[in-house]
Amino acid sequence: MAIKRGEIYFVDLNPAKGRETAGANPRPVLVLSINAINSLPLVITVVIGTKGENIAKDYPTNVRVLPSDSGLPKETVFLCFQIRSLDPSRFSAKPVGKLSGKILEEIENKVRYCLGL
Repeated sequence: MAIKRGEIYFVDLNPAKGRETAGANPRPVLVLSINAINSLPLVITVVIGTKGENIAKDYPTNVRVLPSDSGLPKETVFLCFQIRSLDPSRFSAKPVGKLSGKILEEIENKVRYCLGL
């Protein structure tokens, strides 16, 4: 399976520790790593999302995305401070959505902000 930058998948993030994001159900993740890395037997770097209803306030570290822009069934907030590198075996299904253009660029900028880049 070819995992591509900008694609959104539902992934089981368990086990997690402390303040790491996990959950009882698979979570939406947005692939941020470049395709040249995604095609190698390495890890896939993602930003984790959560249901929009879980985040009442818009923080400078988050990007709220509508279903019409993502292909996801519900409004999703991507938590740009929750970046993880995952083994490709966690991606067992086809992508459920895709982001490109201005929304992907906004997430990239928020990740840079969170990392001080």
